[in-house]
Amino acid sequence: MTIADEIRLYLRARVALIVLVTVEEQRALDVLDEVRAARDSASDLVSWDVAERFASVQGRQLPDAVDPIVALDKIKTLAQESPERRDLYVLKDFHEFWARDPRVRRKLRTLAQQLVFTGASLVVTTPERTVPAELRDDAVLVEMPLPAADALRAALDVLIDDTAGVRSRLTEHGRARLAQAALGLTAAQARRAFAKAIVRDKVLDDRGIDAVVAEKKAIIRESQALEFYAAEETPDDVGGLDELKKWLALRERAFTEEAAAFGLPAPKGLALIGIPGTGKSLTAKMIGGLWRLPLLRLDIGALFGSLVGESEERVRRALQLAETVAPCVLWIDEVEKGLAGGGLDGGTAQRVFGTILTWMQEKTDPVFVVATANDVTALPPETLRRGRFDEIFFLDLPTEPERREIIAVHLRKRRRDPGTFDVHRLTRLADGYTGAELEQAIVDALYHAFAADRDISDDDLAAAIARTVPLSRSQREVIERLRGWLREGRAQSASFAEADLAARSQVRLELS
Repeated sequence: MTIADEIRLYLRARVALIVLVTVEEQRALDVLDEVRAARDSASDLVSWDVAERFASVQGRQLPDAVDPIVALDKIKTLAQESPERRDLYVLKDFHEFWARDPRVRRKLRTLAQQLVFTGASLVVTTPERTVPAELRDDAVLVEMPLPAADALRAALDVLIDDTAGVRSRLTEHGRARLAQAALGLTAAQARRAFAKAIVRDKVLDDRGIDAVVAEKKAIIRESQALEFYAAEETPDDVGGLDELKKWLALRERAFTEEAAAFGLPAPKGLALIGIPGTGKSLTAKMIGGLWRLPLLRLDIGALFGSLVGESEERVRRALQLAETVAPCVLWIDEVEKGLAGGGLDGGTAQRVFGTILTWMQEKTDPVFVVATANDVTALPPETLRRGRFDEIFFLDLPTEPERREIIAVHLRKRRRDPGTFDVHRLTRLADGYTGAELEQAIVDALYHAFAADRDISDDDLAAAIARTVPLSRSQREVIERLRGWLREGRAQSASFAEADLAARSQVRLELS
């Protein structure tokens, strides 16, 4: 159901007061005018704001009213003088008046009740979702979604046709990709991004996609809780985790139309639990690159605001934005931090966390959630329930083959040939080290070699590994408790198949 269909349905149900939540005022007016014309071409769309006062799309002469209470009185008079007219009255930014003046709230409620007996209806456009308690029984709240890809594509076509001298080298597929890249932007923001690409390059081609993505990064960052990542990591950048990579490769085409036609549902999400530094965050970035989907990181800490209801509003906006950008990957890093309030924040953390969990369970848009956690004991039992996640993977300390692969990956990233080093020896020295600790050891060795004005050697790497105190040694009890969680069969190993994991667990038990 489109937003126009939803509004039309409420009008047919004789709802006299609709609160339309949107920052896109002009787009809202266009939708309302479309609804009005389809409902009754002889009706009028009358808007009022404190600066311009009354304005009519039919050009009717209307009374003047600067004060909001006077404006409501005028609307009442107009509607009662012609009760057969099915006009729509739009009050712009009226939340400013009802927030500070109880007379406005009372007057608006009374008017909404009186308009039920006429053909007229009221629409309040506001960027805020909060409706005064006095109005909740008489008003319905409708949230206007951000424009879909087809609307953005239409805006792009109009801009290309109306901009003199612009050369477009985009094919039909290229225009569709450019519109897809703008998902998550308002219509005005998308037009600015398209125009910026045209003005900067003097021609519209595939470079416009990069310009739109850059604009979207800045705008999404303003949401305060979401960050847009350029997913450039590939499976080759992640050492080990073969079972996890197989699982992801099997679902690489899961968001395509072919998969839907085959009867496959879109994957819901993945929980990555395990030891810090074992590649959980890197894996989240790799998924976006592997599946060629936008990657959004939800910052749990940034969701919390100081005002009452602000945190809940931020999480609602963030999740709504993720749905607009879909299909996408939503990365919730260190999800256990969402409960760090410990009950001292008036229950805000629990409400925010509960909102996220409910959304994960009920979402229908193709948003693939990747939740990472270090301390699984801090998570409520319902967090990892099936239905929210397709699979739960545990990332353990890397095995010897995985350490060898990790060392090779980080040497190649720093333009060194792993074949010129004794990687097998270094792998044995690094028993019990995480991937992050191995990377830091290589960086440390490079600093020492750079200071000595020579290239890095095996001895530099071995010395750096020896200087590093791994978590498996400094926090042995914590690590063992986490690994015990895996041995109890609560998750799938990211490195081994279940049969291999069972055999390894049996060996450990026999040795102990």
